[in-house]
Amino acid sequence: MTNLEGRVAVLTGGGGVLCTAIARGLSSAGATVVLYDLDEERAQRALATAVGDSGSGMALGGSVLVREDLDRAAAEIVKHFGQVDILINGAGGNHPEATTSADRPFFELPDESVRFVFDLNFQGTLVPSQVFGRLMADRGEGVILNIASMNAFRPLTRIPAYSAAKAAVANFTQWLAVYMAQNVSPKIRVNAIAPGFFLTEQNRFLLQGDDGELTERGRQILDHTPMARFGDPEDLVTTVLWLVSAGSEFVHGIVVPVDGGFSAYSGV
Repeated sequence: MTNLEGRVAVLTGGGGVLCTAIARGLSSAGATVVLYDLDEERAQRALATAVGDSGSGMALGGSVLVREDLDRAAAEIVKHFGQVDILINGAGGNHPEATTSADRPFFELPDESVRFVFDLNFQGTLVPSQVFGRLMADRGEGVILNIASMNAFRPLTRIPAYSAAKAAVANFTQWLAVYMAQNVSPKIRVNAIAPGFFLTEQNRFLLQGDDGELTERGRQILDHTPMARFGDPEDLVTTVLWLVSAGSEFVHGIVVPVDGGFSAYSGV
């Protein structure tokens, strides 16, 4: 039910830790993986890690916010592999200057930093969905999987732009699922996952000090995660495989938490 032989999967933000782990899982299931990242060298390194000597794939550089970059990537993928079956919108992240602190109150968050975070996460999901979704529309089938967040269920303190953007991604996932089924093809499915708390380069400054010890915020997160740990990138893989394969062919328009129970715990 999770056999992806002959499928071509594009991952934006493909050079990141989470997408590298997901790409490894997709490749192991038989998919050809294309890692698209702003930093092409990082994508190349991630591809080598993900597919090794046994899988097939491609690394491409470009921005998820520049339609011309995406169009160029789409043409290159079709030239080499003929089609795109799966799009995973993994590009995203936060920015320290869009994060409130004792030195940076909400009232002084720079416009450009807030806009950067919102555009990267929301526009960086919408625009690739347009470009690669059109290829799926031409064939009448495909899967789009977005990466939402715990912030889509409840906003976290200190990160208003990221919280708002991920809530928008979750809402857009539902909207696009309905649009594709009603206006394009019911065989184009759209879903999302909402990862809990994973230590990545984007959020490490919030969760872990320079000495490796947890910050107060990091301790609060673990106190409210019933499984009492941060997620490992590999924790996402089987959920992703389910959502992009035939095993979930009647699953459409949902956001699946992968969070160690964080969203289920009231704190009491």
